[in-house]
Amino acid sequence: MTADRIKPVQPLSIADARLGLYHVFVRDLELACSIGVHGHELGTTQCVRINLDLAVREGGGVRDDNIANVVCYEVIVAGARRIAGRGHVKLVETLAENLAAMCLEDQRVHSARVRIEKLDAFEDVKSVGVEIERFNP
Repeated sequence: MTADRIKPVQPLSIADARLGLYHVFVRDLELACSIGVHGHELGTTQCVRINLDLAVREGGGVRDDNIANVVCYEVIVAGARRIAGRGHVKLVETLAENLAAMCLEDQRVHSARVRIEKLDAFEDVKSVGVEIERFNP
């Protein structure tokens, strides 16, 4: 394929005034998590890195300086900590699904993109993991 046929990948724009969406995000939250399918991963914790991107519906109400009118990232971080600390999960995919479901509990959240990285899986690899995106109807 020639260079003039290659189209660059454009990043997803989450904040979009035309669609009435704003972007709430959590970057590089590192937590100790009991995760993995292998015997050596049971009974111990590994460091995971969590990134969350939420497309949030602005709503038609008055915009004021009231935290009740927004999706609070402090609540999202506390929820992520709670989920990561509630017990062993085998799959990174399961952790990602649980985090996405928690984010989507707030009906103002249109979509949740969740990226989970295991930082200690391989000595010679910086990280491995998954990224998912889920939507509220």
